[in-house]
Amino acid sequence: MEHTVEAEGICPEVFSFTLEDGVLRGVNFQGGCSGNLQGLSRLVEGRDAREVVRILSGISCGENPTSCPNELAKALARALEKEAG
Repeated sequence: MEHTVEAEGICPEVFSFTLEDGVLRGVNFQGGCSGNLQGLSRLVEGRDAREVVRILSGISCGENPTSCPNELAKALARALEKEAG
């Protein structure tokens, strides 16, 4: 299932991803630091979404209490709950 998230507290305005049987696919950020976000997307592509949540949760960016990885983790956790019913 495809998920689109209007981001808050991070540079990208929107990001999206697809979950296929708990596996993360097609992570795409619009805006933000292109190189870092492409790298993040490639690193999590094809991984178990629960593992990605565990690895990325709690990462901050400078003095900002959140980050692109943390916001992706939070969105993934919500998506997993939603898909579980």
